[in-house]
Amino acid sequence: MTISITIQHLTKTYRTLRKTGNTWRDLLARTYEYHTAINDLSVTIREGELIGLVGPNGAGKTTLMKMLSGILLPTSGSITALGYTPFEKNISFLKQIAFVMGQRNQLIWDLPARDSFELNRVMYDISPSDYRVRLEELTQLLDCKGIIDQPLKTVSLGQRMRLELVGSLLHAPRMLFLDEPTLGLDVVAQGTIREFMRTYQRRLQPTIIFTSHYMRDVAELADRLLLIDKGTIRYDGTVGKLRKHFSHDMKEVRLELGKKLTDKDKLSLSGYRYQYTHPLMIIRVKAHDIPALLTRITQKVDYRDITVTDPSIEDIMMSAFQQV
Repeated sequence: MTISITIQHLTKTYRTLRKTGNTWRDLLARTYEYHTAINDLSVTIREGELIGLVGPNGAGKTTLMKMLSGILLPTSGSITALGYTPFEKNISFLKQIAFVMGQRNQLIWDLPARDSFELNRVMYDISPSDYRVRLEELTQLLDCKGIIDQPLKTVSLGQRMRLELVGSLLHAPRMLFLDEPTLGLDVVAQGTIREFMRTYQRRLQPTIIFTSHYMRDVAELADRLLLIDKGTIRYDGTVGKLRKHFSHDMKEVRLELGKKLTDKDKLSLSGYRYQYTHPLMIIRVKAHDIPALLTRITQKVDYRDITVTDPSIEDIMMSAFQQV
C-alpha cells in the first residue's frame, strides 16, 4: 500500500516569555520557558488509513496534526505528506488536504452555508459540474439539504458541524484532519458524524486522522490507534490488540443490589477490586476467577441483577496510560 505520510524524528518545542512582574526586566532582559509538545516522534501512515490519535490534554495530538497540515513549523525532524513538505505550503498540497476543528468555524457566520460553499468552489477551482455532484452527495450523506440556505448562526451545533464537513470536503481531499469532530454534540449528532466518516472513508479511501476524547468514536472508527503522551507514541496498533494487551484478561461483574452492603458483606468481598455506589456495584476480576466470585456473591450478597462484561474502552485506555 502507498505511503501517505512519513514522519522522522519530529520535535516541536514552544518558547514562551517568562514574566517576572518587572516591566523593564521583561522588556530588556527577557528570559524564556521551553515546552516540548512533540518529542522525537517517528511514524509512517499508509494511504487510506483511518487513524485515531488518542491521549490526555496536552499530549501533543493537535500540535502533531497542525504540523502535518503545514499550520505549524517543526523545531526539528522531517515530515513528508502526499510527497510534499507540509510547512512549505505548496498550493498543490493544500488543495489535497482539509482540516476541521470541532469548535472553530470555517464557514462564514452571518451567511448561509451555500454562499460559503460557493466561495470554496472558487478557491479550490472546482468545476461547476463536480461541485453540483459533490454537494448533492455530501448533503445527502449528512442529512443537511434543508439547512444550507439558512444563515450559519441560526443552526444548532450539530447541524453546523455537518455543514463544516460538507464545506471541507467539496474539493475531495486525499487527506483529512479532524480535531474533536464530535465535541459537544449530543448522542444522535455524534452517531451521525461517525456513520458519515465510515461511509465517506469506505467510498473514497482518503487518509483520515482524527482526535477525540469520546472513546466510542475511537473504538468504532479507527483502523489504527496511535496513543500519544508527552509528545511520543506509546502505542501503535489496532483497538482490538489494545484491548487484549491492556485488559489482562480482566472482566467487569456488574451487580444491581437490593439492600445496601453491610460491613460484613464488604468483608466477604475482601480481596476483590470493586466500586460501590448503591445500588450499583462493579467488581473487576480475572476471567478465571469469575466462577468463585459468583459463588461467593450468590451466597453472601442480596442482588437483583448481575452481568459480566469486558472492561470499557475508557478503562482500558486509562490502564494503558498508567502502564506505558
